[in-house]
Amino acid sequence: MAVAHRASFADLLAAERPPLGTWSQIASEEVIDMLGAAGLDYTIVDMEHGAFGIKTAERLIRACDANGIVPLVRIARPDPFLVGQALDAGAAGIVAPQVESAGAARALVAATRYAPEGTRGACPCVRAGGHFIRDWPAHVRASREAGVIALVETSKGLDAIEEICAVEGLVALLVGPFDLSVSLGHAGDYLHPDVDAAIARMLAAARAANLPVVAPVFDPDADRARAQRDRWAARGARAFVVGTDKIVFADAMRRYRDALS
Repeated sequence: MAVAHRASFADLLAAERPPLGTWSQIASEEVIDMLGAAGLDYTIVDMEHGAFGIKTAERLIRACDANGIVPLVRIARPDPFLVGQALDAGAAGIVAPQVESAGAARALVAATRYAPEGTRGACPCVRAGGHFIRDWPAHVRASREAGVIALVETSKGLDAIEEICAVEGLVALLVGPFDLSVSLGHAGDYLHPDVDAAIARMLAAARAANLPVVAPVFDPDADRARAQRDRWAARGARAFVVGTDKIVFADAMRRYRDALS
């Protein structure tokens, strides 16, 4: 599937059915093929915690395009340069980790847009630009569909959540309960009442700004995952990101081991 003709993450959010995706941390196009066969809507190529660079990320994005999966990229840090690099490789959108201020969010959004609207470096020879074959004005118009999903996962980000959610150009808010629990001093206990109260504040801020929420579903057990998804949906989440490819694979192997030991 060509970059110019695929759906955007905003298209998925506008659909009747809530979109379902995962995190891609395994550097394998074949795993992306499996996600496509399983019917996932999108995946987040994880350059923060995945052990690979931009060239591997580009290969995974190509595999997403071949399978009709919307490819998002979590950049390694909230750096506008990394935004442009991922978009040049063909990412349909950016997941920006550790967003902690409205100013940072605005800079990240600006990095998705060409001048005079933004600060993205312009090169028609990159994959997203059609390698100098695609019509440049058409590429510029299409590039406006690429947006930033702000991942707020620290106490500092929580303190600025209302201002962050109000930033024009954000596509969604992604809640990061695990990192948030660590930042709040609860060492991975993302069900702690303090963490839950912080999440409630995030959801209220997103709701006030009419910003869709993407919620994580950690549990690989189907029944518990469904219950977790339902709790998020009841609190207003619009899209869901399930586990990671590593979690799913490791849990399946553990279950086989336990069943056959």
